[in-house]
Amino acid sequence: MFTPKIPPPDTAPTPGTSLVHPLTGIVHTSACTCHHTPNAAPAPAPTPTAPVNRTAVQFTPGSLIIAAAGGTAVVLVVGTVLVSMLLATAITAASVAVCAVVLRSLLNRPNNR
Repeated sequence: MFTPKIPPPDTAPTPGTSLVHPLTGIVHTSACTCHHTPNAAPAPAPTPTAPVNRTAVQFTPGSLIIAAAGGTAVVLVVGTVLVSMLLATAITAASVAVCAVVLRSLLNRPNNR
């Protein structure tokens, strides 16, 4: 079930061949059945126009204050989350250390209770 399914060597394609055979000998019929000749060459494709030059972004004093307040809020929230994670790690480490000391004292002197 988990073994790879590799085709037998006689059906595997060689590196120089392709699994897709080229289409040869196909004759396409014309789109219309009227027997006229085209009288004009097709029109050239339209050239793309250059994009309109845009002005640089201009900040108003109000938008600068809002951007600064938003950045400050993001920094404060991320800082609060990181400090709380550090505090949780410190509290966990301290409680594990206390448990280790208590277990060590209980296991070293069982007769002195």
